[in-house]
Amino acid sequence: MSITPEILKKRTFEFALKTLRTIDGLKKSYANEIMGKQVMRSATSVGANYRAAFKAKSTADFINKLKIVEEESDESVYWLELIKEHNQIQDEHFERLLQESKELEKIFAASAITAKNNKYKSLQS
Repeated sequence: MSITPEILKKRTFEFALKTLRTIDGLKKSYANEIMGKQVMRSATSVGANYRAAFKAKSTADFINKLKIVEEESDESVYWLELIKEHNQIQDEHFERLLQESKELEKIFAASAITAKNNKYKSLQS
């Protein structure tokens, strides 16, 4: 089964929503507040920037927007790993969220490479 843009739009939306809900459930502390704000920004940015990529004005703009999505996905992985370690979380729900962030990062990294390769192929034709 191939991953379509519509599936990715849904996955990125669900990822943002699950991240927001997870962060809301963390114990209240200054560290969690700071890390929570950071991961909420990056996780919500993944879907927002992915949607923006489809409004790109050119192939180069599309690739650039995909790279931003990749970076935000990677940043989400970082913050979720830090939150997990800081709070010593051993929770299946959190593990699934972290796994989804890693999968999204890999998908968008591969998508950016594919888009870049397709651009160069079309330039050579």
